[in-house]
Amino acid sequence: MTGLTLSSADLDPRRRRILFRCWHRGIREMDLVFGQFADNELPGLTEAELDEFERIMAEEDNDLLRWILGSQPTPPHLQTPLFERLASYKPDFEEIAERFGLTK
Repeated sequence: MTGLTLSSADLDPRRRRILFRCWHRGIREMDLVFGQFADNELPGLTEAELDEFERIMAEEDNDLLRWILGSQPTPPHLQTPLFERLASYKPDFEEIAERFGLTK
């Protein structure tokens, strides 16, 4: 299991599961947001941040998408620095297109 840039080979079992779940959300837009966030941030997250990240991931994809896009206000229980980092994360769509041969 790997992300676009992060291999699960050097990750502990918990981070491996999280990385897989981030890239298999069910809504492609959420795969891109969570997956690229995980590729860049997962190895450095503390145990407490991993706990919080898993709680965030347990929310419904459609709700998460609305909160991340700002089309609905973020509920109080998600108004945290980690969620703000996730919500402000902008996937590198050029990198994805290049990786999958979608560039002109």
